[in-house]
Amino acid sequence: MLSTLAAGLLALSNAADPASVGLTNAAAPAALIQTCGGKFGWEDPAPPIHIYGNVYYVGSCGISSLLIVSSAGHILIDGGTEKNAASVAANIERLGYRLHDIKYILNSHEHYDHTGGLRQLQQLTGAKIIALAASKPMLEAGHSFREDPQLELLKSFPAIHVDRTIQDGGTVRLSQLKLTAHSTPAHSPGSTSWTWKSCEQGKCVRIAYADSVTIPVDKDYRLADHPEHVAQFRQAMKTIAALPCDLLITPHPDISNLFNRLAGHAPLIDPGACAAYGARGIRNLETEIQKEQGPPTS
Repeated sequence: MLSTLAAGLLALSNAADPASVGLTNAAAPAALIQTCGGKFGWEDPAPPIHIYGNVYYVGSCGISSLLIVSSAGHILIDGGTEKNAASVAANIERLGYRLHDIKYILNSHEHYDHTGGLRQLQQLTGAKIIALAASKPMLEAGHSFREDPQLELLKSFPAIHVDRTIQDGGTVRLSQLKLTAHSTPAHSPGSTSWTWKSCEQGKCVRIAYADSVTIPVDKDYRLADHPEHVAQFRQAMKTIAALPCDLLITPHPDISNLFNRLAGHAPLIDPGACAAYGARGIRNLETEIQKEQGPPTS
């Protein structure tokens, strides 16, 4: 009788706290390290893992996809490549969540390694896609335009319909969830960083999903010819450095050492992480400028 009552109370507790559903089914950090150790392939499958509070990693070894859960439904950020869509969906279901409970899909930037799976995930979930207005033309065209310094290095991706656009500082709300969009147009014209709070055992932390801070350029693009983009990049790094940020996650998990941090090999919580990440972006920019200028003449 007591065991039956306890089981019933546990079921009620889990129903009241959707974040706890995935805890039972998420892989241990050691399993993630074992699966992805030394592998950073965009389509190398990874098991789903709990990050903090109501946030789960459902992406691959080399590309992040995040699931944020609530009692009113869930939010998914990024879908990986077109091939990744099936594994992202499988990871969500492995955690114990239903695909049709995902209400919104967001993105970091409009390159095929992060948006390729979005159309299929939109079809599987019925979720609405929300993006910065600056991202919409590329997302709906299925490719980047010439203002992207990487244009000739990029593949196209399945075009998607953007259901709602927001501006810099705009929010996406779902029950107790509130995510803020930050325009950080450095890695791509529509680059978006997202911030929100997540709580666990009474401790709330500020999570930042900060977009990429690298600046690859194709053979026909010179930074010297685009001073406005250089200035934009510098401003984006200031924005990233100033994000409300206790726990940093990046679109490529290895860039923020996420898996090792989850395994306890480095601090998961670091209030200085976004400032350091923004500073890294400035170094990336200076390196690219120097490469373009060539070695100094004697």
